[in-house]
Amino acid sequence: MSVLHALQQRAAPFVALRRDLHRHPELGLKEFRTSELLAEQLQSWGYSVTRGLATTGLVAQLQRGSGHKRLGLRADMDALPIHEANDLAHCSVHAGVMHACGHDGHSAMLMAAAQYIAQEVEFSGTLNLIFQPAEEHPGGAKIMIEEGLFERFPCDAIFAAHNMPGVPAGQLVFIDGPAMASSDDVTITLTGVGGHGAMPHRAQDPIVAAAAIVMTLQTIVSRNVDPQHTAVITVGSLVAGKANNVIPASARLELSVRSLDREVRNLLQERITSLVTAQAQSLGVQAHIDYKRDYPVLVNTPAETELARQVGTELLGAERVTRQGRPLTGSEDFAFMLEHCPGSYFMIGNGAGEGTGDSAVAHACMVHNPGYDFNDDILPVGAAFWALLTQRYLKD
Repeated sequence: MSVLHALQQRAAPFVALRRDLHRHPELGLKEFRTSELLAEQLQSWGYSVTRGLATTGLVAQLQRGSGHKRLGLRADMDALPIHEANDLAHCSVHAGVMHACGHDGHSAMLMAAAQYIAQEVEFSGTLNLIFQPAEEHPGGAKIMIEEGLFERFPCDAIFAAHNMPGVPAGQLVFIDGPAMASSDDVTITLTGVGGHGAMPHRAQDPIVAAAAIVMTLQTIVSRNVDPQHTAVITVGSLVAGKANNVIPASARLELSVRSLDREVRNLLQERITSLVTAQAQSLGVQAHIDYKRDYPVLVNTPAETELARQVGTELLGAERVTRQGRPLTGSEDFAFMLEHCPGSYFMIGNGAGEGTGDSAVAHACMVHNPGYDFNDDILPVGAAFWALLTQRYLKD
């Protein structure tokens, strides 16, 4: 019996687990129920479980034989502050919180693999299963690392996966090199002099400066960044004033800044800081810039990505594997782990609308949307991939 067929036969309790997690979502660093539920099952299968990294994070370790290689597999656990719009039996019971990104499915996939590996897979070495909190916010991977993740549980390679709506269910997509963008948060506060809307010459208008800055920021991407490189500057919020005849004393802009190259990331910070400062000064207002470098560029290493491709091809056949997909401008805090350890992050198709009924729509719905749902049909695929990867990486 193939690994995939075996995991398909064993999928039912893990589909039930996934739906239980979906019904009881928990936000970042508050995944107490989720964490304890997973820990108890992992211990029952013979794993040594360490709790409490980044508050709710878990590492489940299984050591066998005399092998020296150490493999890390990571799944995220947190939900999002979104009110679910689906009409499903397993909808969230917590108003304003839902698993809108499939982390319930990621955890269930790794749990299914964990049981199968413990009971069926022969290997020699150390397997570290990392159940990470707060991927969405504030970055649980970084917190786990700061609290000694890789000192306490060294890994020679580390892997993670994410479901991807719009890609046919179960298809695997690998990306060598930069795979997901860095993400920086920028808050610009403009301070001028308020006044009467009828006498603008006696004020220093921060709204005019804000409008000029919004337009001028776009010239950074079009005129400062190499056209063959990716960069995004999005002004997602501009807040100023409350009345049409009052010039406010201040305005605030909030930016999302992304790139797929470390040097471009540095260039964006330098140009945004310089341009905003100069533009504000030219219009007679003061600019305060709070530039927060958030998640780094996620860079997959070549050897580990090639191993993942080989495992995916062995598992599913070449026709269900995209060997080199396009990088994404979304961000992922697994990037912090890849700065400390070689590894690879890949995608599993969640569905492109194939099938019938509301479930097909939910599976093709993009993540971070109140209509999204993880596709339980891909759970055995992800679990089988983790089992086969463990077998190949930690072979005798």
